[in-house]
Amino acid sequence: MKKLLVGVCCVMMAQMAEVKSQERARDFGFEFGVIPPGPLNAITDVVGVKVGQVTLLEGESIRTGVTAILPHDGNIFRQKVPAAVYVGNGFGKLAGSTQIQELGNLESPIVLTNTLSVAAGLDGIIDYVFSFPENSGVQSVNAVVGETNDGGLNDIRGRHVKSHHVLSAIQNASGGPVPEGNVGAGTGTTAFGFKAGIGTSSRKLPESMGGYTVGVLVQANFGGVLQIDGLPLGKLLNQYSFRQNLESVDGSCMIVVATDAPVDHRNLERIAKRAMLGLARTGGIASNGSGDYVIAFSVHEGMRIPFDRREYLTEGPLPLLNDEVSGLFLATIEATEEAIANALFAADDMKGKGGREMKALPKQMVREFIKTHKPK
Repeated sequence: MKKLLVGVCCVMMAQMAEVKSQERARDFGFEFGVIPPGPLNAITDVVGVKVGQVTLLEGESIRTGVTAILPHDGNIFRQKVPAAVYVGNGFGKLAGSTQIQELGNLESPIVLTNTLSVAAGLDGIIDYVFSFPENSGVQSVNAVVGETNDGGLNDIRGRHVKSHHVLSAIQNASGGPVPEGNVGAGTGTTAFGFKAGIGTSSRKLPESMGGYTVGVLVQANFGGVLQIDGLPLGKLLNQYSFRQNLESVDGSCMIVVATDAPVDHRNLERIAKRAMLGLARTGGIASNGSGDYVIAFSVHEGMRIPFDRREYLTEGPLPLLNDEVSGLFLATIEATEEAIANALFAADDMKGKGGREMKALPKQMVREFIKTHKPK
């Protein structure tokens, strides 16, 4: 265990040192829609949102990790945020989803990990919530943990993610650039037959539409017929699901959507639905065996829901009207599409369990296809 922890620390430091040099889809000339991204083109462009990741790389078979997303750096249990869940296809596990849908709020960090480590995710979140002295009387926590199955590259049955890894990801979460690709919960994941992982993107609406920011983070681990910004890469690379009626299209995609717009639970669910349209733009099909879940939340301070009525921060604004959310819909679609693309472009080749190797996108070939096949 000591050797594994040393490796984790080294990986975390290396991730932060390399994040600025990671290749992303826009580095290849892709543009993705009409709304400009935020300054980081990441979920952390939504002010207050933090992301923390722990990557477990050990020996020939441990290829997994944890990604934690925090809506703000306060006591989330006591200052809940409005939230909603949309299930694109329910072949998966999203712990805590029913209470979000019932009460319309989020009271814990969101943790992403592998399928058999959901329990560790729950334990880590509970430890975190209990760490606040003002929560000393808390006896129930709606911990939110999502997953995808990284068992193709990772010794998933070994259940190497422990609660202390989850707690570390939460406690070390920060704003700023977000490492993508083979990190955190995306360490062992694949998409469209290529190495994938964590990806993120954002959109900034013009002031005439409220000036709001939408940020998306994905854990990409699913199949389909890949297209990026309209370029049919799956067909051009002759790599796509059902090509020989043998390749599996199954997998999962966890999508987290954050916004600073004053949006209530009902319209957050409508926003969450649009993230699946972004997944469809990339060629994903939400197959029978794919767990495709979207969690959307608002960080607007005036929309927070306190544990105790005496703890209201402000009287709060009126939530956006139905007629005022279409711009957020488009921003969500575009940011989801680009986040998935970034998960692919930031990933590197990886060899894992049983010597299996998953190749990343052949980027030089992609450059050539852009020259020859992408409309000017």
